[in-house]
Amino acid sequence: MTMKELAKLAGVSPAAVSRYLNGGPLSEEKREIIRSVIEKTGYQPDLAAQMLRTRSTDIVGLIVPKLDSESVSRLASGASAVLAQAGYFCQLGVTLNDSAWELAYLRLLQSRSVAGVILMGTVLTPALEQFLHKTSVPLVVAGQTYPGLPCVYHDDYGAALELTRLVLARGRRRLTYIGAIEQDVATGRTRRQAVQDGLREAGLDPELPIEISSFDVEGGQAAMERLLARQPELDAVLCATDRMAFGAMTALRRAGKRLPEEVSVTGIGDSWAGEQIEPHLTTAHFYYKTCGETAARMLIEQMGERRSAVPVRQTMLGYTIRQRNSV
Repeated sequence: MTMKELAKLAGVSPAAVSRYLNGGPLSEEKREIIRSVIEKTGYQPDLAAQMLRTRSTDIVGLIVPKLDSESVSRLASGASAVLAQAGYFCQLGVTLNDSAWELAYLRLLQSRSVAGVILMGTVLTPALEQFLHKTSVPLVVAGQTYPGLPCVYHDDYGAALELTRLVLARGRRRLTYIGAIEQDVATGRTRRQAVQDGLREAGLDPELPIEISSFDVEGGQAAMERLLARQPELDAVLCATDRMAFGAMTALRRAGKRLPEEVSVTGIGDSWAGEQIEPHLTTAHFYYKTCGETAARMLIEQMGERRSAVPVRQTMLGYTIRQRNSV
């Protein structure tokens, strides 16, 4: 059914129907007649046509690095729930940790005049930074701090530092670390710096053995095997993520190490699997769902106002140490 056909059934002009659908001025009598006809016919407005007329939609883009991640699913769940309550639909873009795809999704969403974008940040390349500061689409970054942009992020430094102190308090002194690429500031650089600062704080050499891993169990296992070859007598391994820690635990067991009697292991993220494996993984719980909810509320605020009128806010969320028996 077209708008003209709907208008004919309602006995009003197509312009009146258009004003009704777009929230324009209209008498209560005509508004009630049009509403009644829409309910009876099940009429749905043409989204593409609406976008051409208004240059905006009720769609919000949610760009994430991957799908097989608890942090991503929790964040997406929180964001989509808040957006749905406000009447927005989510369009998901998965970049597979490829910066070129990230830019491609951003350009696509901008060209389609989406209402706004939530970007789960990873690596801030010069091209991405330039685009984000020039885009006219309201945008919030989740999980990273990007200069001059609205962000919701986690206390990566505080969590990694507290876990380091916990391991040192258990008498461990031959620490090793499995980290992420340094270009990923939050997961890679910040968490690594916190571990080194914890050693420095305790009067120990901060230049501990470090291996870089991909964001999966296999990567953590391979990194742990390399660390064991470099320092067979290690007594602790701190990992940038839980998945890396799960892989490290597999490699340690295969090497004949007893956990936690000989080697302590920690992660970050608080995956559900941390309480299922033995020993249960000591980790830092990040509030990913809250991160998504907060990012969505910040975006809704931007979309409801002139963008220049909304101050740039950067919100850091807390964490909780889940102390279990892997330490």
